[in-house]
Amino acid sequence: MSEEIVPVPGEEPNVHPINIEDEMSTSYIDYSMSVIIGRALPDARDGLKPVHRRVLYTMHELGLAYNKPYKKSARVVGDTMGKYHPHGDSAIYDTLVRMAQDFSMRYPLVDGQGNFGSIDGDAAAAMRYTECRMDRLAEEMLADLDKETVDFRPNYDEKELEPTVLPARLPNLLLNGSTGIAVGMATNIPPHNLCELVDGVTHYVDHPDCTIDDLMQFIKGPDFPTGATICGSRGIEAMYKLGRGSILVRGRAEIVEYKNKEAIIITEIPYTVNKASMIERMADLVNEKVIEGISDIRDESSSDGIRVVIELKRGAMGQVVLNNLYKHTQLQTTFGANMLAIDQGRPKVMTLKELIRCHVDHRFEVLTRRTRFELAKAEARKHILEGLLIALDHLDDVVAIIRASKNRDEAKTRLVARFAFSDKQVDAILEMRLYQLTGLEREKVEAEFQALCERIAYLTGLLESPAKIYGLIKDDLADLKAKYVLSGKRGDVRRTEIVPLEGEVNIKDLIADEPCVITLSQRGYVKRVPLTTYREQRRGGRGITGAAIKEEDFITTVFVADTHDTLLLFTSQGRVFKKDAYEIPEAPRTSFGKPIVNLLELREGESVVALLPIRSFETGEDVFFATENGIIKRTALAEFRNVNRKGIIAIKFKDIPNDADDEAAESDDAQSESDEQTANDRLIQVRLVKESDHILLVTANGKAIRFPVSFKRTDAEGKERETSVRCMGRASAGVRGIRLAPGDAVRSFDIVTDQETLLIATENGYGKRTEFSDFTMHHRGGGGMIAIKDDDGRNGKVVAAHAVREDQSFISIASNGMMVRSPVNQIRVIGRAAKGVRLVNLAEGATLVSVSVADADDDEAVPAVDVPPANDGPAAE
Repeated sequence: MSEEIVPVPGEEPNVHPINIEDEMSTSYIDYSMSVIIGRALPDARDGLKPVHRRVLYTMHELGLAYNKPYKKSARVVGDTMGKYHPHGDSAIYDTLVRMAQDFSMRYPLVDGQGNFGSIDGDAAAAMRYTECRMDRLAEEMLADLDKETVDFRPNYDEKELEPTVLPARLPNLLLNGSTGIAVGMATNIPPHNLCELVDGVTHYVDHPDCTIDDLMQFIKGPDFPTGATICGSRGIEAMYKLGRGSILVRGRAEIVEYKNKEAIIITEIPYTVNKASMIERMADLVNEKVIEGISDIRDESSSDGIRVVIELKRGAMGQVVLNNLYKHTQLQTTFGANMLAIDQGRPKVMTLKELIRCHVDHRFEVLTRRTRFELAKAEARKHILEGLLIALDHLDDVVAIIRASKNRDEAKTRLVARFAFSDKQVDAILEMRLYQLTGLEREKVEAEFQALCERIAYLTGLLESPAKIYGLIKDDLADLKAKYVLSGKRGDVRRTEIVPLEGEVNIKDLIADEPCVITLSQRGYVKRVPLTTYREQRRGGRGITGAAIKEEDFITTVFVADTHDTLLLFTSQGRVFKKDAYEIPEAPRTSFGKPIVNLLELREGESVVALLPIRSFETGEDVFFATENGIIKRTALAEFRNVNRKGIIAIKFKDIPNDADDEAAESDDAQSESDEQTANDRLIQVRLVKESDHILLVTANGKAIRFPVSFKRTDAEGKERETSVRCMGRASAGVRGIRLAPGDAVRSFDIVTDQETLLIATENGYGKRTEFSDFTMHHRGGGGMIAIKDDDGRNGKVVAAHAVREDQSFISIASNGMMVRSPVNQIRVIGRAAKGVRLVNLAEGATLVSVSVADADDDEAVPAVDVPPANDGPAAE
């Protein structure tokens, strides 16, 4: 039985009974959080655990720069333990040793001198023998630490201050990776290539809405310090997109002829594998006859690199033996990636984009704080110089006051009373030496004052413009690349090769990148046909059968694209979907295709009206929209990089509700100039534009208006403002492009230059080409001018208008499915108000529904023959 606790007479009992289960639970949670936050997991901002950060900060305090003499490791360990990390010298020294090992760190942060261990598992020499200093890259982690860029906190005994995080110009967590076991969780992040990371982070700064697939175009995968080969990309993709992934890593081995038999030469081994243990395991398997065909194993490794020679018996098959080594030894391992880090004080499994975002956000804060510090310092110095200049302007008075004063305090009081100096200014004046009163010194003060004014203006501009801060981040990255990559000193060559795993093939790699014609019918049937299918004919030709069209259906859209292009599919209700061009079903020329509803989740009454091929989202172009009611809108192409399976909003219509789960649910302050115009409206065309482009809208009644995409003017306040069509968000409604007459509607728009001509076609098969110089420039929103005359009703409504070159062809599609490909140069150029000539002979009852332009090809082209034009009469004004 337990003894009863008897309180001391006269004292209140200080023992309270508690539930042991509750106490164990609470205490263990406190312990686990202490381990997670304070010891085992890295910070997502600088990629360091507390012990790594403390070692580097101690070396920084000791002045152990990369170009300074080495100091004993024991000194660094002692200072770290005594000031910041009271957890034992062995843990601190192990950390220092690992940061110096080039087989453990892709980019070592410590430059060690002496025995720091080996890849065979040999222990480092005792700390009293080895010496160290910071590597040059480590100094990039500590750059600007003395400029109030990060917060400091008291150490364990509150006698020193230590940084909570380092400024970290480098994305160190991805650069060197991290591994650690906490309580109930563990992290295992692989290292990466510096050049790839710099390019990837720069891309993120330029395009913060980029996808992980976009980032993977720059960051290919882990780059281990020991080299080796990564087999397959699925594990890498899972790691980057989900935060967890299993990556298959194989050592690099080659089968060679050696003394009339084969030998396997191993030159690289998987990351974290102990070479000596691997060789020992191979020998054991040979002795146990698990692996047969090996006669000798030798380790010929040296300071030049790893070289393990495995001699095979005569007649043994090298590839079979190598496959067995992969299967049974650590020559093949699996790197279980788990990108767990501390983000905003909490452990979190993070994706590639989230890790980059953490680094960029951290750098933004660091550079902002550095700018504030430098601005405050510059303003303080400017304040002093203002006082000095006043004193120099009244030098005789100042000297007289000082000479007449009994002591410093009296001189200070009298100077303040006479010139209204501040305490700092008057102290600086009283500290001046006699030689500073010369004219030359005055010129120096004035020059310094002018330079400070310019510096203050620059720093103020930085703080007022986040874009300039992000520009500094990019400048830092470019500097790092120039210093460590382009100079050839670091990481300019990837060590780890990534090869496809057998059976893991990207379908895109199996499809030829070739031009094709994509057609869409009025009832929503889509298909892809090689461009060579369509033979070139003269104008007025009957053509070949382009599609077997179902009853009451006809072709509405034809588009030329490459099979590797990304297609943005815009719908009549203002939504956009994304597909690869090769995902459009290929079909014979005479087929009517497949229903597009099988590819896209369309709403009732919704149809695809525009297909836009995108080769790259990095072109700097914008997407330009036009609707039936004359509304136009311009949106950055990058905003359509992330399009989910269900589609996203491309342009807002008043009478079409947003989906609750749409990414574009955010509001935009750029609304339509008339909400009534966006009601009962539909999207009719979408194209890519540049700021320098001109737009021509053409209506069904033959009216047209030409205006610039971008026109900027300077307002009364000196600010540059967009007065034509400024870029708007995806969820905005747009502005008026043309004022329409009752019953009229916009039929098409195109991008124009004065080096091209306008090809215009009408529903009855007539059309013409007109010089764009005939269309004068106007402001958007006007009523337009005549584009084609139709006073007798011969032409009918306009169905299409395009900017064309002499060397191009145009494909005409009739409502009965007939397609005719004709050279543009067979259509003569006539005046703006002319009626036009016959473009295509239509069957009885058929009408022209669409015209598309294609570049001339060498494909199955029929030699040109003169075809007499139909008897259309004169094409006069």
